[in-house]
Amino acid sequence: MEPMVLERRDLSGLRVAGAAMLGIAVARPFLPFDLGIGCPLRAATGIPCPMCGMTRSVTSIIHGNLGHALAMQPAGFLAVALAVILVLNWRIPSRIRIPIWVPVVLIGLMWTYNLWKYASGRPV
Repeated sequence: MEPMVLERRDLSGLRVAGAAMLGIAVARPFLPFDLGIGCPLRAATGIPCPMCGMTRSVTSIIHGNLGHALAMQPAGFLAVALAVILVLNWRIPSRIRIPIWVPVVLIGLMWTYNLWKYASGRPV
C-alpha cells in the first residue's frame, strides 16, 4: 500500500481550514451561543466518536487551559500544532508522505481514549 501524498497545491485548503479552526477557537468562549452541532454518533447511540472533545480541547489550548485540553482530547495538541504550522508555512516541503497507517492508528487511539473516558464516567 502506498502512502498518501499531499502536494503543495493541496495544502491551501488545509491552510484555510487551520486558520478558521484557530480563529473560531479564539472567538468561541466569547459568543453568547454554542457553535457546536454536536456529535451525530453520540446523539444516536450515546457512544462518543473519535473526535468527541476536540472542539473543547482546541479552544482550551488556545486560551491556555492545557490541563482541560488534555482531559478533553489529547489529540487537540496535534491539531493546533498542525494548524499553526500550516498557517505560518514553516518550511513545508513540496510533498509530504504520510503512511496510511498513521491516520488509522491516530483515529484508533483517539477513539480508545474517548471510549475509556465514557466507560469510566468522565465527561466526554
